[in-house]
Amino acid sequence: MCAQCHNKKDHIHTTKSTVANKATVTVVAATTECCSSVTSECCSTNKDSEGYGDNDTEGPAVSGCCSTSANDAVHCVTKKPSFTITGAHVAGGDTAVVKNNHQAADNKHSDGHDHALDVNGTHEHHHSEHVHSGHCCSAPTMSKQQELELEASLTNNAHGNTFSWKVLGMDCPSCAAKLEKAIMALTAVDTAKVMFATEKLIVNLHDNPQADAQTLKSEIENKAKQTGFTLVSTTTKTADLPTQSFLIQHLSVIIIALMMVISFILNKTISAEAGLLAFTLTTIVGLFPILKKAVVLTKSGTPFSIETLMSVAAIGALYLGETAEAAMVILLFLIGEQLEGYAASRARSGVKALMDLVPEEATVILADGTKTKRAAAELKPGDVIEVVPGERLPADGQVLDVIASFDESALTGESVPVERTPGEKVMAGSMASDKVVRLTIISAQGDNAIDRILHMIEDAESRKAPLERFLDKFSRWYTPSMILLAALVVVVPPLVFGQSWDEWIYKGLALLLIACPCALVISTPAAITSGLAAAARRGALIKGGAALEQLGHIEVVAFDKTGTLTEGKPVVTDMICWDNDDHKLLRQAAAIEAGSLHPLAKAVVNHAQQQQLVVVEATERETLVGRGIQGITEGDKFLLCAADRLPQDIVLTDAQQQQATALENEGKTLVVAVRNLQPVGLVAWRDNLRDDALIAIEKLNKLGIKSVMLTGDNARAAAAIAKEINIDYRASLLPADKVSEIRKLNDVQSVAMIGDGINDAPAMKTATIGIAMGGGTDVALETADAAITHNRLAELPVMIELSRATLNNIRQNIGLALGLKGVFLVTTLLGVTGLWVAVLADSGATALVTLNALRLLRFKPKQ
Repeated sequence: MCAQCHNKKDHIHTTKSTVANKATVTVVAATTECCSSVTSECCSTNKDSEGYGDNDTEGPAVSGCCSTSANDAVHCVTKKPSFTITGAHVAGGDTAVVKNNHQAADNKHSDGHDHALDVNGTHEHHHSEHVHSGHCCSAPTMSKQQELELEASLTNNAHGNTFSWKVLGMDCPSCAAKLEKAIMALTAVDTAKVMFATEKLIVNLHDNPQADAQTLKSEIENKAKQTGFTLVSTTTKTADLPTQSFLIQHLSVIIIALMMVISFILNKTISAEAGLLAFTLTTIVGLFPILKKAVVLTKSGTPFSIETLMSVAAIGALYLGETAEAAMVILLFLIGEQLEGYAASRARSGVKALMDLVPEEATVILADGTKTKRAAAELKPGDVIEVVPGERLPADGQVLDVIASFDESALTGESVPVERTPGEKVMAGSMASDKVVRLTIISAQGDNAIDRILHMIEDAESRKAPLERFLDKFSRWYTPSMILLAALVVVVPPLVFGQSWDEWIYKGLALLLIACPCALVISTPAAITSGLAAAARRGALIKGGAALEQLGHIEVVAFDKTGTLTEGKPVVTDMICWDNDDHKLLRQAAAIEAGSLHPLAKAVVNHAQQQQLVVVEATERETLVGRGIQGITEGDKFLLCAADRLPQDIVLTDAQQQQATALENEGKTLVVAVRNLQPVGLVAWRDNLRDDALIAIEKLNKLGIKSVMLTGDNARAAAAIAKEINIDYRASLLPADKVSEIRKLNDVQSVAMIGDGINDAPAMKTATIGIAMGGGTDVALETADAAITHNRLAELPVMIELSRATLNNIRQNIGLALGLKGVFLVTTLLGVTGLWVAVLADSGATALVTLNALRLLRFKPKQ
């Protein structure tokens, strides 16, 4: 049953109603009643596939129809009963991956077992041959071909045909709005969206089988060109993009400036009439393209554009005989446009830097071992590429055969190269540091780590901050109101008070120029875009202006424990030996645990391997339900058993019991090792705190933000962790309990919930803002409002500081925009300033606001 609409049949949900594409298609497979809950009530709600003790238990180990037995252990993980088709899944070939309820290397693996520890520390093993099989939690049976057909059907039925282009020539969000309205005016267009940050236009056309796609594309491109923008294919290489020399780019400004100089010389040296004629000609030459664009924009639904206001002002100045001032207004406007373009390109520099991380070509290793160069856009999952030191990855890849170091600083902010072993994933944009590496491509075109960041930034533009939405509404009535005011200024004084028409027409024209809302409209998106780009550089992905604004108002941060405050990987912390043979104790414990996939068992085996001990898998292994595991190793009958569930004939001494109690009070999971009915030691595990957990809590305290830990662990384990980092806690919480706690906190304060993005999803959605830990996985990014991709908790306070800095920047921008307009409005009415100063008030304010927002790109935390 679908958790979203409670439909039991195979069906589809799109994440957005306006655009359907390969990255936004969710196919929900029919499941049985027992798995209808989002939190998968019938399955284990633990972080891992099986419950493993105090430190990691987030709910009942097993229940309902998926109960585990010694004879048939069905492993379940807590995931939504759905799977997502992303770009990687639909690229074709046999490498497509479907995230479903069960993921295992093999369908069957013998001699496996599960560990389960209850709140008292009981360490259970269930040894038997078991199967990852269907039953209530089976993966959907839809074939790959069906998935492709389903997705294609959705894309075509939702909006007919979808096209996208890269837009050249945008200076500000107002330009984006103009282009949107112009494209939307076309009858064949259903929806159009311009992404200013990434300079992309996405158009959905009405479904019309008779229409020729190429003709429609040409019509859209021509319309954009008429509006003043050039559209190019999104697959066009950077080197192939049309470029202009400095002279061509600024030709209009240069021509008008030269004509102004010539006009001034004629006016001074020949006659005033010659100067008047020259200034008039200069105004007409400069005004013609502006007036032409104003007409196009008016027809497209943008009557109050700056081009329209500028045209009215220039024509009015000519009517009044102020030809020199009219020409100066045109020149200042053109200079202002160039400054806005420069400021906008700088504002997008953070996004462009991300896009430049992906090389345009890659070295592909063919099946016969030969090498060939191939465009990055042509790579597909399964291709093998070779990267030499200093080169960046063109797509997400999986290391094939060597251990190599990669510089991931551009994506994560981590300055030290990260070592990756065969089988590990490496993000697109990472740079090989020390050796030649071969990798298998695992991401489809448009779905690598860089693309996901860019998609989020694009999506962020549609998720406007409340303040930004207010300014959009404000600007809609602000310009018409100012035009009405200008009309009143022109009409009222002459008619009512008998003033000069020429004087008040001039003042009215100046007010028209002041009325342009460009600086006000760009004040918020410029700061938001810079803030998002600055966060992305540090490895923090924030989904839009609303989330960025909410972060700045956070008063309480609620942390999940396992996988958030802790590393999520239990390690052996203590091996206490009572017969003075530490190596034998560890060797035999590892022999008992060998072959298990459970984190606790793997931790013991890994610990033995680190000690370079030779481990031979034990024989006659047997699970003692609710107690532990035993087997024969090195001729000894060896048992690992919970301290409080030892056989009756095995009793610990007072000293041994005190050691066990002391370890349990430290929040550790432990078992007693028994050899031939004699207790010989203790093995203790713990999921250790992240190195920067304490630093993060201390920084939050300095920012005046309270912290609390919400965990499903028992109070003893939670108290031990909380004491180390000096944090409040709530223990023994089920997912529903976490939601209740968040609601209580939300009633009085703004709360951020930070978790792993899966089990904590309900609480994260309930909080003011949800933040996911994780390496940029789809689950983490889709669940939360923000994500820390590199798992560094110390970046959380930095995100909040950045949010507060962005809000301050927005306030400064609004004050600057409105302040300048207010000052020049008064001075214009008093007759102190004229048309050319009014142009400076508009273009100058826009440039100042944008440049002020750019300061966020260099943001450095105070803490």
